[in-house]
Amino acid sequence: MKKIKYALLFVAALFLSTVAQQQNFTMEDVVFNSYSILAPENLSQLQWLPKEYSYSYVDEDENSQWLVKGFASSGRRAQLVSLETLANKLEEYVTPPKQFPRIKWINDFIFRFQIDNKIFIYDVDDEDLELIATLPEGAVNVTFSNNNKIVFIKDNNLFLVKDDEENIQITTDGKYGITNGMSVSRNEFGINGGIFWSPKGNFIAFYHEDLSAVTDYPLLNIETKPATIKKIKYPMAGGTSPVVSIYIYDIANNSKIKVKTDGPKNQYLTNVTWGPDEKYLFVGHLNRDQNHLKLIKYNTSNGEKIKILFEEKDDKYVEPLYPLYFTHESNKFIWMSQRDGWTHLYLYNTDGKMLKRLTKGDWLVTQYLGFDKKGENVFFVGTKSSPIERHLYKVNIKDPRNIKQLTINKGVHRISHHPSNHYFIDQFSSIIVPREISIMNEKGEVYSVLNKAPNPIEGYAVGETKLFTIKANDDSTDLFCRMILPPNFDSQKEYPVIVYVYGGPHAQLVTNRWGYGATYYWFYYMAQRGYIIFTLDNRGSYNRGLEFEQATFRQLGSVEIEDQLTGVKYLTSLPYVDSERIGVYGWSFGGFMATSLMTRTDGAFKVGVAGGAVIDWKYYEVMYTERYMDTPQQNPVGYKTASLLNHIKNLKGKLLEVHGTADPVVVWQNTLKLTKKAADLNIPLDYYPYPGHPHHIGGKDALHLFNKITTYFLDNL
Repeated sequence: MKKIKYALLFVAALFLSTVAQQQNFTMEDVVFNSYSILAPENLSQLQWLPKEYSYSYVDEDENSQWLVKGFASSGRRAQLVSLETLANKLEEYVTPPKQFPRIKWINDFIFRFQIDNKIFIYDVDDEDLELIATLPEGAVNVTFSNNNKIVFIKDNNLFLVKDDEENIQITTDGKYGITNGMSVSRNEFGINGGIFWSPKGNFIAFYHEDLSAVTDYPLLNIETKPATIKKIKYPMAGGTSPVVSIYIYDIANNSKIKVKTDGPKNQYLTNVTWGPDEKYLFVGHLNRDQNHLKLIKYNTSNGEKIKILFEEKDDKYVEPLYPLYFTHESNKFIWMSQRDGWTHLYLYNTDGKMLKRLTKGDWLVTQYLGFDKKGENVFFVGTKSSPIERHLYKVNIKDPRNIKQLTINKGVHRISHHPSNHYFIDQFSSIIVPREISIMNEKGEVYSVLNKAPNPIEGYAVGETKLFTIKANDDSTDLFCRMILPPNFDSQKEYPVIVYVYGGPHAQLVTNRWGYGATYYWFYYMAQRGYIIFTLDNRGSYNRGLEFEQATFRQLGSVEIEDQLTGVKYLTSLPYVDSERIGVYGWSFGGFMATSLMTRTDGAFKVGVAGGAVIDWKYYEVMYTERYMDTPQQNPVGYKTASLLNHIKNLKGKLLEVHGTADPVVVWQNTLKLTKKAADLNIPLDYYPYPGHPHHIGGKDALHLFNKITTYFLDNL
């Protein structure tokens, strides 16, 4: 009897121990720990050396941080320099850093880094530190050539750091409304910078953007007494757009010329690419309607147009996102295009002749990696196996039908390639694998596993995550879905559902990867409190091909609502879903969607939270809005239908709108217009502003935000 009693006590103790281990997330975990101690273990600053088949990363032991070098073929590793050693050498220049600075290899022995306004190089063989530049206060957009020359922007003007000489000012017209060397067109069309070094470092091409005719927009600063206004240039749909031009600066002659880009002033200039011999510059010209692209070749000595290489047109829109990728032969390049409805690779020569199509099919190339040494095979990342996965592939250019998948495990593979494309770093994750980093070769053979991260939330109570598809209302289109169930899920019970939505262009929420970060861990937090979390990527979202994306053209919000309601129909068909308790939450385009779903679905959703929402598309920026909606003048019906000012009267549930008052992306005016319209109609809309915050709420106020969102659902759903 005693044995049975002790056995029962042991089982009870084991059960209590297991329960104790399965802890709940705190809001501090969600907001502050989700990107740090609860993120999957990683190798910091993992990168390839330029030529040697070696990689480096920052490692840490009990005493110090180390820059470590690993050898791809053998897996052998060696310590290069410790943080302590580097800090001691930096003492005479700056306050020694407590973390290893972010580095960039110049060659296989020397790396570069910046601390405050000082730029250093360090030789790991000679153990020598050198200060190579001290930038003036206010310098931004610091950009380096392949041979370590430096340019930067100050007060919207471009400067060159040249040896030990005083900084050379390249432009002088920079001021409010006139920029040089900055990213233009609000970072659309694949533009993410405004400075383009030539391959040998002899020239700089740079953007010049004239926003003087673009309307000023006021951002309120309440920290001053009285409050003050900061003006930004914000081109709204249908309004005047910036005038962009391109200049080329010759370092040797200290001279610049303007590239003679003919065409309308309101066209967009993108895909800026230097030819390998520095004789030619290639520029994509996209018209304001964004449905006609011309790729043009220019002479860099005088800026004259040489010829139009080719054109692309589409009834809805053309969206160039990638530069030209030159091959080992200086007169050939790869062009990535959606011209057949899917992003694929095309081989061209610099006279504009298409030599060969390299990939084809109802799937996308998402990343071009380059050729092997012999120039026979092209490596790329794509969705050939599944739209919700990413794999590494190679294709033989002599037989483009022969595409070989090199990565095996189902999930998302983030690939970093050695310049030779003989080795690859594969960072893999899935919904069940937090992170696994390995080295593989061009045949797909895995040489070594560098890191296999343990589950960082092993001790937390987390329910099952499911990935699946349902059919859209056309009965043919697959819509990918993700469902996170509560811990200890009981199919005999009924649960409320929170639909997390984005639904807009250039975003794909449902993929087979490990999810972490504040929003994802908030899903787990709410699931622990008895909610099912559901997400559906509707038509209009990313990586499903042009037909899928363009289904929303000129009618943002309509087709997306149809698909989200298809998701609701599926949810309400499940016996364990409480069909009377479905809520929705989203931010930015997702805020627009959350508000749309609360006001345009006849009460299908009981509770909604919308952050940084576009309320009326005529208040959003020219480049993005006109691609998907045309102008308000061209498409008045589409704008009227999409405007939530016209639908707030139909709000039946509880809706909370939140917005940063200094938002330069989706301006505050959107939410203010909605609250005013709700007040005029006596509609009980809830609203919370976050003073001084931009498009996303960060810092300690993020804790307040997530608590407010959580409380809103707990109280009302």
